[in-house]
Parts: sequence; structure tokens; C-alpha cells
Amino acid sequence: MSSSNQLAEIVLSALKERKAFDIVKINVEEKSSVADYFIIASARSSTQVKALSEHVEKRVEENGFRALRKEGISDARWIILDFGDVIVHLFNDETRLFYHLERLWGEGEKIENED
Repeated sequence: MSSSNQLAEIVLSALKERKAFDIVKINVEEKSSVADYFIIASARSSTQVKALSEHVEKRVEENGFRALRKEGISDARWIILDFGDVIVHLFNDETRLFYHLERLWGEGEKIENED
């Protein structure tokens, strides 16, 4: 398993642990030199968006990876966590509908969250 795929799986697991929904993993390796994967997930509120970002970052660091950049933490409507090969987009419902990143990058692999 490549390190980018391993990192993506760590992120997905952390998102599921904290009940993110509408989780999508998009392989952008062939479409962008910026990253291998975009992971997009939603939360019901800005508070949950922020909590998701903190949990993902904690889990990723526990596995030896670090965020290179973070954006949107204070507003928490759309938080971007840039881990290099994996970029995580965390949205509240309204903001995700407005930007609809899947439309730009392809539908990607829908990740079912077992509840």
C-alpha cells in the first residue's frame, strides 16, 4: 500500500469515528500534481466541522504524518487540511452544496459510514 493510500485510509477511519457523513474519496493523481487524493466529508454544524478537523489531525499525527497547511479553522464552514498527498475538505451542509467539489474533480468513491 502506498503512503498516500495509507494516509487516505487513516483519514477515512478518523472521519467515520466522529460520524462525518457523505464521505467521498477522489483519486486526483491523474488530474492534478497537487495531491493523490481529495477526501471530502460533511458535518451538521461548524462545531462538528472543527471537531472533525481536530480528530483527523490527531489520528494522522499518531501515524507519523503531519499537516503541511490548514485553512478555515476559525470560520469552520470549510476546513482544508493539507497532508501533502492527501487533501481533506470538511464542510458544513450549506457550504458543501454551494461549492460541490465533486462536480469539479469527479464523483469519486463514495465511502459508506456504517452506523
